[in-house]
Amino acid sequence: MPSWNSRNFLNRVTLRRDEVPSFAEFPFTIPAIGGLDELVIDQPVTFFVGENGSGKSTLMEAIAVAFGLNPEGGSKNFRFATRESHSGLKNYLRLSRSPRRVADSYFLRAESYFNVATQIEVLDDEPAPGPKVIQSYGGRSLHEQSHGESFFALFMNRLNGNGLYLLDEPEAALSPTRQLTFLSRLHELVGQGSQFLIATHSPIILAYPDAAIYLMADGPPRRVAYRDTEHYSVTRNFLTRTEQMLDILLDRSPPED
Repeated sequence: MPSWNSRNFLNRVTLRRDEVPSFAEFPFTIPAIGGLDELVIDQPVTFFVGENGSGKSTLMEAIAVAFGLNPEGGSKNFRFATRESHSGLKNYLRLSRSPRRVADSYFLRAESYFNVATQIEVLDDEPAPGPKVIQSYGGRSLHEQSHGESFFALFMNRLNGNGLYLLDEPEAALSPTRQLTFLSRLHELVGQGSQFLIATHSPIILAYPDAAIYLMADGPPRRVAYRDTEHYSVTRNFLTRTEQMLDILLDRSPPED
């Protein structure tokens, strides 16, 4: 029996440690990156969680670029660059793929999605046969929508199924209600043979059943259960003990008699 999920496109991510010139240089100084050996990707949905600066976006970007996607986001047809800032981590990663053929792929990077929207307009201004690029996003300019609406136009229109999708903080522009709707869309796309790698801070999105969750902290990424994540415990404590938590956070003293 294979040690990987035969329905996935990507099954392992390995750091070729013997080829890394120095673990004293960025991004290998990040504990989760420097400690990386091999990530087993055995579920259709894999999450990366951790504090800001823990290396989630660095790892996501490196996997995306190693897969042939643009570091600032988009599909394999996007080749723009507003700033060459991505690390060299992708040069030391080995992606183990299944025999399945990827029909679609996309990298969403929340912080640079504005640049993707601009590039779509640039491409559509050029004379070319066939439909405009924006038709794949619902036909309406992403710049003429709110940030959340433009994200949802991507999720609902551009992601077509049977694809590998890397999403870096997809919740960044979504209300809690839209995050719930995103969960439904995620499940629909998984049912259509898609695979997702997602970096997130959202306890709502993290709740997707049977997903693999990797915590990036003070050592190699390690597998954790949903209810063992800080995202779940902090949110639960705040919602069930709101007044007590606010008293602590705001240094509120109890009223005097």
